[in-house]
Amino acid sequence: QVDLVESGGGLVQPGASLRLSCTISGSKIDISTVGWARQAPGKEHELVASITTDESTTYSDSVKGRFTISRDNAKNTAYLQMHSLKPEDTALYSCTANILLYESDSNYRQFWGQGTQVTVSS
Repeated sequence: QVDLVESGGGLVQPGASLRLSCTISGSKIDISTVGWARQAPGKEHELVASITTDESTTYSDSVKGRFTISRDNAKNTAYLQMHSLKPEDTALYSCTANILLYESDSNYRQFWGQGTQVTVSS
């Protein structure tokens, strides 16, 4: 059993900052790449940031320079620091991770959290 739980979303004004957290729980697991994706009504699902185990990061062009992804492996937690938020950043932000369950799997599988809503509006 693996759970990904996001937190930190909310309603903010344009230009504000937010930090999202994703805590991953499970026993006898290994977590590989972790990412944040977002889905807004009427828009395509977008992977905005990802971070590997050696902390190599990638960002979509839409958030590059404003968002920073990080991870704390000791806490099995990933973060998405968001600055200079814009109305177009409004979306449901979900955490995703490639996880190996030692007792049942031989390959990493992709897991998703339920998401946390971010609304940017004046």
